[in-house]
Amino acid sequence: MFHYSPPKRILLFSLVALSLSLVLFREPILVMISDFLIIQNDLEPADVIHVIAGGDYRTDYAFQLYQQGYGETIFFTGGWCDIHLYEHGAHAREMALAQGLPLDSIASDDSEVMSTYMEAEKLKEWIERNAYPVQSIIVVSDPFHMRRARWAYRKVFGDQVQIQMAPVPFELTPYQPTWWKDPESQKYVRDEYFKSVFYLLRYQYSRGFVRDWLTSFDAY
Repeated sequence: MFHYSPPKRILLFSLVALSLSLVLFREPILVMISDFLIIQNDLEPADVIHVIAGGDYRTDYAFQLYQQGYGETIFFTGGWCDIHLYEHGAHAREMALAQGLPLDSIASDDSEVMSTYMEAEKLKEWIERNAYPVQSIIVVSDPFHMRRARWAYRKVFGDQVQIQMAPVPFELTPYQPTWWKDPESQKYVRDEYFKSVFYLLRYQYSRGFVRDWLTSFDAY
């Protein structure tokens, strides 16, 4: 008769326990993976609402925040987009005017941008050109984009301004909180982890020719 030695029994028990854990706790683990990316602040009124270039639903949500009194100015960034086939900044301005927002509450930078980090830099440049001080910013983008975006804005602004994150509610986006059930959401979550590592290398840890080389891979 064959007998398991104690180490083999421990290994077998561990494998069974691991398999059961993956079955029983798979969904909570997957939720934790995406929840780590999502940052949502309890908003306070801010000087500027910055809409990161993207789908119109981001701009629409920023309009809601403005109309609820969360911002004095809405700032748009983004030049020509090959995906949407329009200039993000100009398109967003047209949407804002169509919604009846006063002209003096709308600001934008139509320069070409290649990354979220560059959008934060454009906002900082605009703030530095303006006479009135900006002490707080609300950043609007997709839920899974929030952690990387906050990292970028904190890197660009330091402690000069308060950064508040306002993710667009999932029901207004094409993405799903149960991201593992939706191919487009799966790709978004996967890409965000990849881009977060890239941002650390590109904007914090690289120097010289390595940083110059990494600029060719700039990613939203």
